[in-house]
Amino acid sequence: MKRRAPFSAILFILLTVSACDRVRNVTSVQDPIVLGYSQLGDESSWRTQNSFSIKAAAKRTGIKIMFEDAMQDPANQIKALRSFIAYKVDIIAFSPLVETGWDTVLGEAKAAGIPVMIVDRMIDTDDESLYATALCSDFDLEGRKAGEFLIRKFKDRAAPVNIVELAGTAYSTPAIGRSEGFRKVLEQYPKFKVVYSEDGDFMQSKGREIMRQVLKRFNPKDINVLYSHNDDMTFGAIEVMSEAGLVPGKDIAIVSVDATQRSIDYLKAGTINCVIECNPNSGQQVMELAKRIVAGEKVEKRLYVQETTFDEFGDLDSIPARGY
Repeated sequence: MKRRAPFSAILFILLTVSACDRVRNVTSVQDPIVLGYSQLGDESSWRTQNSFSIKAAAKRTGIKIMFEDAMQDPANQIKALRSFIAYKVDIIAFSPLVETGWDTVLGEAKAAGIPVMIVDRMIDTDDESLYATALCSDFDLEGRKAGEFLIRKFKDRAAPVNIVELAGTAYSTPAIGRSEGFRKVLEQYPKFKVVYSEDGDFMQSKGREIMRQVLKRFNPKDINVLYSHNDDMTFGAIEVMSEAGLVPGKDIAIVSVDATQRSIDYLKAGTINCVIECNPNSGQQVMELAKRIVAGEKVEKRLYVQETTFDEFGDLDSIPARGY
């Protein structure tokens, strides 16, 4: 870890040398670890909680964090990473908005001797030496769980099951994994058909906008399922369904990803049928990994955050308060 002597300590040494022409038994105080963190933005309540978890964990563990919000722009993230390199932080962590385009700046971090941790989302690179570890959700598994729920719910239905998909940000790891995992499971059952899929950038406003387009394009009676990649888009779609006189969860089955408190409340009310958890509270794990990496310990290349699934077939009264 790079050491930055506090200004007060430097002044003390200079004054002592000047007065006595020698320094004896000077005890240096170890600087805290400096972590540069680039968050992709604040597009959803999940992301707000994720940022809170990271900042709170840094404070608890005594890690100095330089936190930058990229406002949904990869160029801002690259700029932040370069600023961290210039500052000579001890470690960089970031949640990449999209999977591609990181090799050059991560190569610069590697050349500067600064380890990098990827959090929440993954990058697409042929050079795994560019990062020390990746702590992510298993997005492919989340998609598979969504598909498995639908197989169970519609097991007695012989007619086609038409699905509308509200996808996340194009080319992002969650959107890719949740789409691919979902389709892997359902491709074995021809009755399941994704009749419409659109990128909603994980934003509630986009959920509303896309659901309005869907109800103009299709007869609502021909839509059986809404599969949404996050809760905020789901909430927007539910608003539009209700305005159109539909009963969400009954007229159209809803599967959502995140498991915020609001989505769990909707699940208990029957408005949503299945919620796949994506755990935002990774802050403590990030800080513990940062300390290990800076100390020179070898860590696993890929780690997953523990998550679960809540659906209408389970004991809904036993679900603890989410806290976000």
